[in-house]
This record gives sequence, structure tokens and C-alpha cells, in this order.
Amino acid sequence: MKYLLTVLTVALLSAFTLKGDPSIHQFKVKSIEGGTIDFAKFKGKKILVVNTASKCGFTPQYEALQKISDEYKDKLVIVGFPANNFKEQEPGTDADIQEFCKARYGVKFPLASKVSVKGDDTAPIYKWLTSKSENGVLDATISWNFNKFLLDENGKMIAYFPSNVKPDSEDILKYLR
Repeated sequence: MKYLLTVLTVALLSAFTLKGDPSIHQFKVKSIEGGTIDFAKFKGKKILVVNTASKCGFTPQYEALQKISDEYKDKLVIVGFPANNFKEQEPGTDADIQEFCKARYGVKFPLASKVSVKGDDTAPIYKWLTSKSENGVLDATISWNFNKFLLDENGKMIAYFPSNVKPDSEDILKYLR
């Protein structure tokens, strides 16, 4: 009987341990400015996470991202993650990227330090975003720059949008109204 209880206890603990934390609020990442972006500070707001690049055909989406960031600032936080995973379209340093985003698109929403969003060196937050076993909702494959993940006020995954879905499209805005 004691053995059976031990086996059941281990099995239950393993089941809970294998499943990831279904909230993005567990993450802290390095800011492009050198500080820390603490996702726990965004509790109560929706979060839109976007992998970005400065030399991509989708780069003009920065403009729409900033527009919805301004328009929905009371209920949405956008966090950009510059990444150089696709045809080296984000080759600059953090300082280069920050200057480009501010000067060209007036970006004021938080930007993380440059990360990898796929491959062996994938950033932990992107492992979580793309794995149903981690986020509890969906699996996603980052296929290019400007993929978007929308999370609710509790940090739980709502939806994933590929590059061609513009930030100000009805597909995304319907969740913000």
C-alpha cells in the first residue's frame, strides 16, 4: 500500500511538473535599453508579443503596432522581440535597432534585447509561446518575422497570428474591443 501511494504521488507530481506554467507572467527578459521587462507587471492587460526585424518586408508593421499600442494603451501592452533568424534581416546591435525603431516608426512600446525565436538557441519565452505543452493552448511554428501572439489579462494564450496578419486587422482588434 505504501509503495502504491508513493507511485501515485510521484505520478501526480510528474504530471503537474511536466506541464508548463500557463501564464506569460512568469517571464522576465532583458530590455533593449539594458533593463528588464517583467511580464508580471502587465497583469490586467492583454499582451501582444511580436518577433521583429528592421530589414524585412513586414517591417512597416511597426507603424500599426505603435498605433494600436497608443489606441489601446489602457488594455494592451505590445512587446517586440528583435530576432535575426530569417535571412539576417535584423543584423544590428540593440542600440542600432532601438534607434531605427524610434527614428523611423516612433516606437515607444517595450522592445526586448535581440533574441533567437527558433532553433537550438531559442529564447525560453519563445519556447513557451510556441509549445502547447508549455502554454497550455497551442503549438506554433515561427516561420518568419512579425509573428504575433496575443495573451489575455491573466497572461494566458488567446491566439497566434502569422506575419501576414497586420496588427490593426480585425482578426486582432476584435479581441481588444
